[in-house]
Amino acid sequence: MVEITAEVVRQLIDSQFPEWRGLEIVPVEKSGHDNRTYRLGSELTVRLPSHERYASAVEKEQIWLPIFKPLLSLPIPVPVAKGEPTGQYPLPWSVNRWIEGETVTHANVRDVNGFAEDLAGFLKELQAIDASSGMPAGVQNFHRGGSLAVYDPDTRAVIDNISGLYDKTLLTEIWELALSTNFQSAPLWLHGDVAVGNLLVRNGRLCGVIDFGTMGVGDPSSDLVMAWNFFDDESRGIFLNGMNVDQDTVDRARGWALWKALITYAWNEPGSELSNWGKRVIDVIIQDYKS
Repeated sequence: MVEITAEVVRQLIDSQFPEWRGLEIVPVEKSGHDNRTYRLGSELTVRLPSHERYASAVEKEQIWLPIFKPLLSLPIPVPVAKGEPTGQYPLPWSVNRWIEGETVTHANVRDVNGFAEDLAGFLKELQAIDASSGMPAGVQNFHRGGSLAVYDPDTRAVIDNISGLYDKTLLTEIWELALSTNFQSAPLWLHGDVAVGNLLVRNGRLCGVIDFGTMGVGDPSSDLVMAWNFFDDESRGIFLNGMNVDQDTVDRARGWALWKALITYAWNEPGSELSNWGKRVIDVIIQDYKS
């Protein structure tokens, strides 16, 4: 991981964009793992990859987000400038427009069913954008949009390790069902990390979508994991129906959610917030699958 501090950001801004030298720099409270984000004055943000594996996202966002913006009804980050690597910070970085809103929680969503409709509507708009020149799934976006099979060894290993706590046969059945079909249509755009940390709420409604670093084109099923990560039974149905997806896509989406929940549960300290989150999602997936 690259060490990033407000002092480093100050030096980067002052040396490369002196026109913003007088603007205050403040870390964003929920900055994320892949990138560190700082407010730059009241209208801008500075976004810096935390590791070289995330650095390719800077160029993608510089190219594609200006194309996406006029085609989407909700605000997304707008790149203003691209920063260059230095001896102190060795990766590319970006300056974007600030989007007002709070990170989504169950407490600040006024109507979860309406939120499900809003999110489905946004993703359908994204999928409608011409994807013929988009970047295919692969290492650059951690295989979002590609085949779940790339995560098969890790998933089966975790299922084996937690078999004393969960029904191994059932989890394996859910996983193998997800692997049993492949996306057969033309590639579509996907965000790649549709999660609470990347969705913004204002006055109880979805008001913006951020962090397109894992965007790509391919199978959009990985963008549907909020169905189990956030929604309840009713809103899950509204969300999936709003996406107008077939059962094979739902099965693959459930597999993406299961993989993430399993490794989050098993690879973090027992009883930690992340591990508890993973367990909750596993429980939701099992309950939904059995219903």
